[in-house]
This record gives sequence, C-alpha cells and structure tokens, in this order.
Amino acid sequence: MRNAFAQEITAIAATNDKVVLLSGDIGNRLFDDFKELAPDRFFNCGAAEANMMTVAAGMALSGLRPVVYTITPFVTTRCLEQIRNDVCYQRAPVTIVGVGSGLGYASLGPTHQSMEDIALLRTMPGLNVICPGDPWEVKAAIRSVLDIEEPSYIRLGKKGEPAIHSSDQPFEIGRSTVLRTGSDVCLISTGTATANALRAAEQLATVPISVSVVHMHTVKPLDTRALDHVFHKFPIVASLEEHGLVGGMGSAIAEWLSDQEPGLARLHRFGGENLFLHEAGDRNYVQQKHGLLPEQIAQRLARSWDASVNCAP
Repeated sequence: MRNAFAQEITAIAATNDKVVLLSGDIGNRLFDDFKELAPDRFFNCGAAEANMMTVAAGMALSGLRPVVYTITPFVTTRCLEQIRNDVCYQRAPVTIVGVGSGLGYASLGPTHQSMEDIALLRTMPGLNVICPGDPWEVKAAIRSVLDIEEPSYIRLGKKGEPAIHSSDQPFEIGRSTVLRTGSDVCLISTGTATANALRAAEQLATVPISVSVVHMHTVKPLDTRALDHVFHKFPIVASLEEHGLVGGMGSAIAEWLSDQEPGLARLHRFGGENLFLHEAGDRNYVQQKHGLLPEQIAQRLARSWDASVNCAP
C-alpha cells in the first residue's frame, strides 16, 4: 500500500501544483520520485508530528493541498490536539495518511500498533475516515479526497497486501462495495481486514455456509443505506476490522443499529480486545492473539450460524 500511495501522490503532483507532501521522519527513499519531480513541495518534518500537522493546516488555509504521511500512531494519537483544533475546527482540507495501520508494525510492539486511531478520529467533526482494502483502492482514495475541500484521514497497511479489487470498480466516499454475494451471513469488513474476510468466506463455503462480503472502505461517513439493506436481508451480520472493538467500525455499526427498529439481524463484532499485548510477534501472531485470522473468524461464525439454525422455530 505504501508503494501505491507514493506512486499515486507523485502522479497527482505532476498535474496539480498545489499538492504538498509532508513526511514525519519516514519515507525518504520511498518519495525519491516525488522529490525529483517537485523538490520544493516535499518537507521532511522530522519527529515533530504535532508541528507538522499545524504547518499542514496553515498550508491548507493558504490554498495548498497538503498531505501528511507517517506511521499511524505518530500521525494520529501523537498530534490529536492539532488534528482537532488546527485541521478539523478550521475545516482545513488536510489529507492525513497513516501507514502500517492496525498491526502492520506488530513486531515493533504497542508503540507502533494502532488499534485506537479510527475510534479517535471518527469523533472529529467534518473528518472523513477512509480505510482502503488494497493498493488499487489506495490510489482511488487519495484521488477522491483531493477532489473535495474537506479534511480526510486515509488508513493504510504497510506492504504486501493482496489485491481484492479490479481496477475498473467505482470508488465513492461513503459507499461500500460488495465483493462476494451470499445468502446466509453478511460479513462487513474494512481496510486490510477485508482480505481475511474473503478467506473466511471461502472456508465457510465448504461447510456449507453462504457468506456475503461487504467492504466498507469508508467508516465515516458510514454507508447506512447498505447497512439497512443487509440487516433486513441476513439473519447474521458480522463486522471485521484490524482495530480495537472499542470505537471502531463495529462500534459505528452498533450505534447505527441501536437507533433502528427492533427485529433486525444480530451483530457479531470481530476486532482487537481492549488491551495492550506485552509480548512481541509478527502480524500473523498478533492477529491470532486477537482472534482475527480467517480460520478463527470462520469457526466463530459457523458456531453462530449453527446456533441460529438450531434455535429457529
């Protein structure tokens, strides 16, 4: 995903001289092409993320389109006050890009893991929260946010994410995408977790349980039209995200569901537990600790499906 971002922001900068890239002590070689193209529009702000966010807000209010990029916890949690007061309060069209979101940097421990960023940023008035599922969607997302005069947050993985889209699929902020159709269970996923959702659906098909997979690349604004459809159609709906259970996409769906009439589908949520892992491991290991591997998702959904069938009148 980070390579796709670097390629696309360079291509956009070639035709839009208002695009400015600010980096927080990361990506020097990654952005070599950008620096060659527009050396006066690249700023490595060092490990001073709060200052970087304020500078970006000032640039945006001066007519530029700044894009702020660094590892997710450092571009969100570390400078939350500046995002709130300098970007969102001023309605400054700053694009915030976090790389290695969720468990992308799992091996570096909790300081580099970001299981709270969606929860924090979806509370900010006027800020779009977008979680692309693959490299193609990263490119579509960055183009979309630079076409609107609003602040946006784009949550990237790190590298090696599989393709889940074809390049001719439409991308619209606030509208989800159906990646797999089914009739028994609907699995709503976001960001890099969508690849695991598709694998879990494949495993459940052998049971057989027919699973529809809806990729919700935009957590804010939420696609409530799609939610209304799936909660009326399916007996079981589940959410999946590489983010904590508290405050993420699953929480956003639960909030919407609480305002609806009773009698809709039951919601199951898959996400990280609200705890710090005091141990090290790669992404697969940490996903397993949080119950986010495809086989873990499939097993839990199979049990829920069996229970619903057995309880049916």
